[in-house]
Amino acid sequence: MLISYTIERAAMQLDEEKHFTGSTVFTVEDHPESYEVTFMSKDGKNWDYSLHFAGEPGPEEKFLQVDEWLELHDDLFDDLLDAAIDAGGFE
Repeated sequence: MLISYTIERAAMQLDEEKHFTGSTVFTVEDHPESYEVTFMSKDGKNWDYSLHFAGEPGPEEKFLQVDEWLELHDDLFDDLLDAAIDAGGFE
């Protein structure tokens, strides 16, 4: 089951060492709180991420559900990463 989500904002920066760091804030249908996924990459190809609540914490079971969706659905991960890359002006 794929989730219905809305991207609120995104950003990406490239530091002096050519490492990328960015994030995307998004909401998920029927979830009370927003989420933020932070992306990190040393080469712009291999990405690590961290998921957390964007503001106040919400129910742990909802958080774990979104984390599982990110692990299982490459399309969701790619959409959120692409939003951050696009916001940074990188292609």
